Amino acid sequence: MKSTTKAHLSVLSTNLLFGVNFATVKYITPGFILPFGLNMARVLTALILFWLLYFFKPGGPSIRKADLPRFVFCAATGVTINQLFFIKGLSLSTSIHASLLSLATPIFITFIAAWLLRESLTVLKIIGLILGVSGATFLILLKDKSHTGSDIITGDIYILINAISYAFYMVMVRPLMKIYSPLQIIRWVFTFGTIMIIPFAWPQFASTNWAVFHTSQWLALGFICVGATFFSYLFNMYGIAVIGASASGSYIYTQPVFAAVTSMVFLGESIDIYKILAALLIFTGVYLINRKK
Repeated sequence: MKSTTKAHLSVLSTNLLFGVNFATVKYITPGFILPFGLNMARVLTALILFWLLYFFKPGGPSIRKADLPRFVFCAATGVTINQLFFIKGLSLSTSIHASLLSLATPIFITFIAAWLLRESLTVLKIIGLILGVSGATFLILLKDKSHTGSDIITGDIYILINAISYAFYMVMVRPLMKIYSPLQIIRWVFTFGTIMIIPFAWPQFASTNWAVFHTSQWLALGFICVGATFFSYLFNMYGIAVIGASASGSYIYTQPVFAAVTSMVFLGESIDIYKILAALLIFTGVYLINRKK
C-alpha cells in the first residue's frame, strides 16, 4: 500500500474516531463519571502513552527557554481550556450539535490568523466567516427537543469556547512546528496541559465511583482515552506529515457524519431540516475559507 493511501486512511480513521467519540462521551458522562473527571482520565492516559512512546523514539532538540511561554500558552488553549469546555459542553448539549459546532474551529483559525499573524482576508473568506458564524448561531438558537441534552444552549456555548480555544492553539503552535517535531510538541503540550488541568479535574476524578463501571463503561472509557485521544493524534500527525495539513484538514467534513450516524443509532438523537440547514451554512463557510484559487 502506498504511503499516501496509508496517510489518507489514517486521517479518515482520525475523524471516524473523533466522530464516534461524541456519542461515546455522551454515554459515559455525566451518568458514570463527571465531565472534568473524564478530562483527567483522558489527558493522563494520553500523557503516559506519549511518554512511553518517547522511550521507543527519543530525540529532538531540547525546548529553548524562549519557547517555554509559547508551549505553556499552547498547552492552556490546546489541552486545558479546550478539553474542559469540550467535555462539559458535550455533556450538556447533543452529539449532533457539538459535532457541527466543532466545525467552527477552521473559521476561528482564519479570523485569529488574520488578527495575530496579519494574514489577509479575501472576499471569499469574509463570506465564509459570515456563513459559518450564521450557521453556528442558528444552531445554538434552534430549539432541540432531544432528550440527550439537559442544557443545550449553555452546552453549545461551551463547545464554541472550546473551538475558539483550539483555534488559538492551532495558530500559536505554527512557529513551534518549524523547530520541533509534531510528536515532541504534542508530548510537551500534554505535559503542561495536564499539570494545569489537575486543579480543575482531579476532585471529580477522585470522587468517581469505579465500582459501578461494567464492561461497556470500561470499553467506552478505554476508547475515549486511547482511541479518540492517543491514536487519533498519532494518525493525524502521520497524515499531516505525508499529505499535508490542507488535505488532512479537508476530512473534518466527515466528522459530523460519523457523529450523527452513531448518535442516531445508539443515543436516539434525531436530525431535521433545520439542523441540515445549519450544517449547510457551516459546511459552506468552512469550504469558502479553505478554498484555494
